[in-house]
Amino acid sequence: MALTDLAVRNAAPRAKEYKLADSGGLHLLVTPAGGKLWRFKFRAHGKEKRLTFGKYPEVSLADARRKRDAARRDIAGGIDPAAQKALERIVLRAALADTFGELATEYVDKAEREGRAPATVSKLRWLADQLRPEIGHRPVSAIEPPEILATLRRLEKAGNLETARRARSFASRVFKYAVQTGRAKNDPAMLLQGAITAPRVKHHAAILTPSRVGDLLRAIETYSGQPATMLALKLSPHVFVRPGELRQAEWSEIDFEAAVWRIPAVRTKTRREHAAPLSHQALDILAQARVFSGHGRYVFPAMGKPGRALSENTIVAALRRMDFGPDEMSAHGFRATASTLLNESGKWHPDAIERALAHKDTDNVRAAYHRGAHWAERVEMAQWWSDHLDALRDGAAILPFKGKRA
Repeated sequence: MALTDLAVRNAAPRAKEYKLADSGGLHLLVTPAGGKLWRFKFRAHGKEKRLTFGKYPEVSLADARRKRDAARRDIAGGIDPAAQKALERIVLRAALADTFGELATEYVDKAEREGRAPATVSKLRWLADQLRPEIGHRPVSAIEPPEILATLRRLEKAGNLETARRARSFASRVFKYAVQTGRAKNDPAMLLQGAITAPRVKHHAAILTPSRVGDLLRAIETYSGQPATMLALKLSPHVFVRPGELRQAEWSEIDFEAAVWRIPAVRTKTRREHAAPLSHQALDILAQARVFSGHGRYVFPAMGKPGRALSENTIVAALRRMDFGPDEMSAHGFRATASTLLNESGKWHPDAIERALAHKDTDNVRAAYHRGAHWAERVEMAQWWSDHLDALRDGAAILPFKGKRA
């Protein structure tokens, strides 16, 4: 006889569990503790199996019958509902395990294995940490744009507009990786482009007038700080490398005989090896540095820590000690100084200057051609630039540039 709502509601616990049968394989299991569980008994592939549909009263008699009827339709279609439910549990557990935080860690670890610079990997981990409070614990496949926006709004409200911009970009890369690896179906972070206040573009402070460059060079000449800092300061104007590349320069990269510094791809922004010709002045500065640090790994080691390179703020702090404020000169500003004055000279081809600055060319064929085509000009330009810096430092009268581009 089929069950009724009244019979189910009044079913009282006994010393042992017992069943109240409904129809079509459905029954109610009543436990000694008073629990009431809906169960469905069926046969699939010659074996007797059971499914649990939930607890009463959360699952009513009518709900249990609908679940039974759906399972019977599956069985008639050749589907084992118990196996199907087990598979759904596995998929759900996998989805819950693939949280944004875990995918972000996996993405950063992949970037590290691919040879990204340590500083880049560190920044990626930091960006992942910015996103963890709101979405780190959430399944990556279930995250919606408003959840990501909550993080971006928090950063925006704190005035960290550039961090918010980078966090959105990083989140987008993680979601794309999740799509590529079958853990998500879309990239919700992509939809948030333009949703937060765009940060103002802030250029690195740089001295661009010859007379003031002379002041800077004379200040560097009389700097009385630690040897590694002093020599790093002296070398900075002569080479066109990025501050991180200079700080982390290794002796294995310097070829005194060929007068070239080869920065490996793993340490360059463009992820391509960069060869920098060295002038006589640059080689002399490096020879002085070799007396202090030639026995170690780094050309400019941190004070008291020969196994580590100069910190990121060392050059900046030295500039401030010499009374060059943040609005006048930055560690990155040496590149802008060289770029501006070299272009204004009219003596050098713009592509040669771009190659010297290791700016990335989006056209791979053109980039390969120009790397080779301008090497001789870059060697000549490096020596001319160092000679010009010496003239500025010594206070020579600098006439307006009248030279023609080589």
